Amino acid sequence: MSRAALLVLADGRFPAGGHAHSGGAEEAVRAGRITGAASLEDFCRGRLHTAGLVSASLAAAAALGVDPATLDAAADARTPSGALRAAARRLGRQLMRAARATWPPGELDALADAFPKGAHQPVVLGVAARAAGLGAQDAAYCAVHESVSGPATAVVRLLSLDPFDASAVLARLAPEMDLVADRAREAARRVLDDGTEALPAASAPLLEIGAEAHAARPVRLFAS
Repeated sequence: MSRAALLVLADGRFPAGGHAHSGGAEEAVRAGRITGAASLEDFCRGRLHTAGLVSASLAAAAALGVDPATLDAAADARTPSGALRAAARRLGRQLMRAARATWPPGELDALADAFPKGAHQPVVLGVAARAAGLGAQDAAYCAVHESVSGPATAVVRLLSLDPFDASAVLARLAPEMDLVADRAREAARRVLDDGTEALPAASAPLLEIGAEAHAARPVRLFAS
């Protein structure tokens, strides 16, 4: 497996559309739940162990070759918020464009044909990782990293937070990111025997509620 391919896929400059999304951080800032580095760390930790774990498990399962359509339905079932489902599909569509331009066709083309309006982003991420020659653990790490780096980057813009402080938050979360990636990989392996019921369904009600409130706002900096 290519470590360089993993770096390409996980790079924040990869044109997958994530820069336009805050992962719920914008609404959390507006609500006063994120006010600085300490509260950003709390927010990212909560997101990591809920939405991050679910996304990483979906991505890892897709990288193992589990049917993407089945995984997409599982992602829908684990995303109560319509706003978050729509955001996940927009991100999936943009990631698909970038991945198809970067790696060989085949499974990516088949997924694009099956979901012309976009599959859930973690599912596309796992298929893209597979196309890049990466494995389930790699896909899980990409999803885990994205689940916290997106909000951290957004808060730098939203609060003029010192980028060094945001990077320090991510560094402090690194051991937990390792743990969540491992849990996601193991869950994905269980899917091969037990089906998508083996996937975690960790809930984050404030993220869901915040997403609906954010989607209804006429003025916002980030799409989600």
